[in-house]
Amino acid sequence: MAGMGLLAAAIAVGLGALGAGIGNGLIVSKTVEGIARQPEARGVLQTTMFIGVALVEALPIIATVIAFIVMNK
Repeated sequence: MAGMGLLAAAIAVGLGALGAGIGNGLIVSKTVEGIARQPEARGVLQTTMFIGVALVEALPIIATVIAFIVMNK
C-alpha cells in the first residue's frame, strides 16, 4: 500500500510540473505576440504576464504539498 502512495505522489508532482510548464509557455508566447502587435502596450502586458506566471507557478507547489500529504498517510 505504501508503494501506491509513492506512485500517487510522483504522479501529482509530475502532472503539476507538466501543467505549469505548458501554462507558462502559453502565457509567455501570447504576451510576446501581443507586444509584437502593440508595442506601446508592453508595460501592461508584461505586468499581466508576471501575475499570470506567478499564479500558474502556484500549481506545482500545491501539487508538491499534496504529494507530501499523500506520502505521510
